[in-house]
Amino acid sequence: MRVVIVGAGLSGLVAAKELQASGVEVAVVDKARSPGGRLATRRIAGATLDHGAQFFTVRTPAFQRRVDDWSERGLVTVWSHGFGSAEVHPRFVAPAGMNSLAKDLAVGLDVSCATRVVSVRDSGSEWQVVIDDGSVRVADRVVVTTPLPQSLALLSDAAIELDDRLMSTDYDRTIALLATLDRPPLVDAPGGVQRPNEDVSFVADNVAKGVSATPAITLHASAAWSQAHWGRDTADVVAGLLDLAAPWLADAGIGEAHVKKWRFATPRTPWPDPCWVSAGGDVVLAGDAFDGPRIEAAHNSGLAAARALLA
Repeated sequence: MRVVIVGAGLSGLVAAKELQASGVEVAVVDKARSPGGRLATRRIAGATLDHGAQFFTVRTPAFQRRVDDWSERGLVTVWSHGFGSAEVHPRFVAPAGMNSLAKDLAVGLDVSCATRVVSVRDSGSEWQVVIDDGSVRVADRVVVTTPLPQSLALLSDAAIELDDRLMSTDYDRTIALLATLDRPPLVDAPGGVQRPNEDVSFVADNVAKGVSATPAITLHASAAWSQAHWGRDTADVVAGLLDLAAPWLADAGIGEAHVKKWRFATPRTPWPDPCWVSAGGDVVLAGDAFDGPRIEAAHNSGLAAARALLA
């Protein structure tokens, strides 16, 4: 069996790892320059900042096994057990940045980045994954792990019946500020603040978090603020984000300030199952829109996708 996986985020990489371990020929393609999706890390002027997922928790045995392996090899560590709440689930982070986990999963896999898929179609005898340069990757099965609106657009020429609820899934947007500083920000221990007000959903002190050697702050604007400012000029967005960050910056000087926009940040109504399988069983949709918008859910969705093809 030959499988092409569209999307080298956590779900796609986990699915590829599981399939390859079972002897399946797997290729992963992604339009980004490196694998990871929202396991995203930037390095700016000596600072390291996660600008997608800030941490993750563990609640299922399948993900626990993965995290135990990462922990034993020093790839993840516990940041805290909550941010001023009574919740006791450990918050895990990657000291080398969240993207290091994607790079670890990608070792030994056939992953092609900077490769934009424009359509997935059925030729009758095989599936064809068409790349924007005109080349074609052929497969017996296809797994698509991109955000659902993108997945459905890729499958528009495929002769498969899609559930209407998949087609109506929408996402909240997130705009992130990444800023280097000349002194630590005023973020109370453990260095993270979750949903402090209606305009901000998360603030992280990347030194206190354990990922940066020099002071740097990551701020995620709320879905409402991000939607309202999405189309504005970049300079205006940066100024607005710095205003939002002011309570935690105090007198700290800004070195560099960058913006990252996540168009498909959080699915508003996640699909209740860990993946979706076409009637013929040869196309699987997976990702963080399935079973909840969490790192753990994305991981387990990738496992479910692989096991659906292996069944």
